[in-house]
Amino acid sequence: MFYREAGDFKTSYRDDNQTFPIRLDRAGYWVAIAVAFGIVPFFVNDYWVNAIFAPFFIYAIAALGLNILTGYAGQVSLGTGGFMAVGAYAVYKLMVAFPEINIIFHVLMAGGITAVVGVLFGLPSLRIKGFYLAVATLASQFFLIWLFNKVPWFYNYSASGQINAPERSVFGIIVTGPNTEAWAKYLICLVFLVGVAWMARNLTRGMTGRKWMGIRDMDIAAEIIGVNPLMAKMTAFAVSSFFVGVAGALFFAVYLGAAEAGESFGISKSFLILFMIIIGGLGSIFGSFAGAAFMVLMPVFLKNVLVGGMGWPTDLAAHFEFMIVGGLIVFFLIVEPHGLAQLWRLTKEKLRLWPFPH
Repeated sequence: MFYREAGDFKTSYRDDNQTFPIRLDRAGYWVAIAVAFGIVPFFVNDYWVNAIFAPFFIYAIAALGLNILTGYAGQVSLGTGGFMAVGAYAVYKLMVAFPEINIIFHVLMAGGITAVVGVLFGLPSLRIKGFYLAVATLASQFFLIWLFNKVPWFYNYSASGQINAPERSVFGIIVTGPNTEAWAKYLICLVFLVGVAWMARNLTRGMTGRKWMGIRDMDIAAEIIGVNPLMAKMTAFAVSSFFVGVAGALFFAVYLGAAEAGESFGISKSFLILFMIIIGGLGSIFGSFAGAAFMVLMPVFLKNVLVGGMGWPTDLAAHFEFMIVGGLIVFFLIVEPHGLAQLWRLTKEKLRLWPFPH
């Protein structure tokens, strides 16, 4: 009854191509933004930020980056964890070397450094694709982790081989280090997430995004009609790596506070973010959010229900979580390849037609 386009007239191309064509969607978007920025920071505590909000925001940024590369440009990557490590170690070196510069610029510069590294490892995509490109990016994952573990300069010759985030502030508010307030950690991650999502949405809807999708669907046909495969693939790797580098920088500096390359950014991290975009939906901005929310909330839910409520051992609950994730990946690949995003689209279509069946 309320979810209708009737009466919502479009008088310009800008109105006709807006992200949320239905008035209720637009209202819901602005209400969600207002609540996220104006209400939630006053009520969050350390548990909610460390267990739910901060990992969800950071993984959503990483999932957006991987979805641009794999979902929109069709370039399979298994090196996301390694690129997150590049962002983490880059922001660490910048924070130590230039303590007077704002941490926000450090995070953005770390993303830029990761973009350069991503382009270098993306060069093989000009010659290979599919399974072979996946193996090449997997090699980058192992090489980068080996590099950060074996070269002492990256961790400032620390005896433990671990990097620790120094305390930094934004407008006088501490956002990194052990003295960071929960609401400050929440807001700094939320600001980066909103900025990255806005950038990703505009890129994928514009000429750059159409080039990526042309290369994904049929690269030879795209080249015939004038798309430069070199520029399209390299921009996809650059933008994707930038987002992943920002996520890695926030993951280390704001969320963890201390990290070691092999433990914090191992191959399991790459697969975790890949599972997010498979379950959420390839080639969808909303799918990146949905997949990240599912993979963050599901372990918390299972732990509270199975361990806290039913008294299961923690290791058994963890194994049960792996079974659920594996089963869902198989289910979505077979039944609904476009993931949770497609289910959400179908639900909205049903609401727009209700009470009519077709």
